[in-house]
Amino acid sequence: MALKKTFSKDKTKCTVIFTVLPDAAQGAKAINIAGDFNSWSSTETPLKKGKDGSFSVKLTLDAEKEYQFRYLIDGHRWENDWKADKYIPAPYSNADNSVVVTKYKK
Repeated sequence: MALKKTFSKDKTKCTVIFTVLPDAAQGAKAINIAGDFNSWSSTETPLKKGKDGSFSVKLTLDAEKEYQFRYLIDGHRWENDWKADKYIPAPYSNADNSVVVTKYKK
């Protein structure tokens, strides 16, 4: 799993590519991302499957914020991003949520 970030010239937006690598996808047929940026919808933001078996999606988020998220694999298995910026306890379960931080580092 991986997070790749790029910032707009004015540093107000951060484009993040969320990637689930083949070893983490474990032969998944579909992966969606749910988080603060899509009202925790488990269907609104599907990742696209690559030829190598990885899945990814590019999202443009406001800069200088933190967004909690998780991946939903094949509609039933929740996973965190192994390379998230940090993790915080989820308010409704006994698990942690992944966090992406969109703060520009000089």
